[in-house]
Amino acid sequence: MTRPHLVPARLAARAGARTDRGITTAEYAVGTAAGAGLAGLLYKLLTGSFGEQLLRTLFDHVLGLLGIG
Repeated sequence: MTRPHLVPARLAARAGARTDRGITTAEYAVGTAAGAGLAGLLYKLLTGSFGEQLLRTLFDHVLGLLGIG
């Protein structure tokens, strides 16, 4: 036996589930854009003179810790 007063609640739940998919997709899009922006920023920092000096200092420090440099 069907309960007619429950049918609208089921339809509303299904409609809500459909809209949640779009929200999840938008969150992935924002996360992807933020990741790409961070990667671009790191690329710019590390390919400039600051990045070269940072990597050289880090490399020299590691060699010093190993007793090679």
